[in-house]
Amino acid sequence: MKLPLAVIALAFSGAASAQVAEFWFNAGESIIENNAIGTTDPVLGKADDFKLGNGFRFGFRFDLNPGDRLGYEMSYMYSRTSLMNAGTSTGFGIHTVSGDALYHFVKRDGRVRPFVMGGLGFSNFVPPGASASSGGGSNEFQFNYGAGIKAKAFSKFGRDWGFRADIRQFQYFSKPFGLFLSNGKLQQTEATVGFGILF
Repeated sequence: MKLPLAVIALAFSGAASAQVAEFWFNAGESIIENNAIGTTDPVLGKADDFKLGNGFRFGFRFDLNPGDRLGYEMSYMYSRTSLMNAGTSTGFGIHTVSGDALYHFVKRDGRVRPFVMGGLGFSNFVPPGASASSGGGSNEFQFNYGAGIKAKAFSKFGRDWGFRADIRQFQYFSKPFGLFLSNGKLQQTEATVGFGILF
């Protein structure tokens, strides 16, 4: 009886060691390009009556690395930007959820690991006075791609800790709120640095 239990334990320990995980907190800048989102007046309005401004961005990422180079990531990021109209600027929030695949150029036991990534997700654009939790805002799908680097910094409390830097671009399939004259594709560039724990 002891031998089969030992074999099962060994098998599961091998599987567990192959599932290396990472949890990161990231923060940085959000840059909005092609930021004119349209107008509420189809006759006298202009395409840039409403525009989104740049701002800051922060959030969390969870990575799972089943192979030496291939990884998968789920992330939630919040952008605090501004909605500009007729010379006024009001605070504006964007909640983004993404699922991505990562390819690392160095095996997972390396201390410094540059990577490229790409994936799909959606963002909830929340106008002033609305709340994402109460169903407010406009959901827009996006695909994203980018590159970055991860580095193991030190070991403490029996775990490895590290830093990372990312630059990504998010391409939206349409602009939020369905306003008139909302031409072109909204783009959002993210430049962040992060700190995390490596399991």
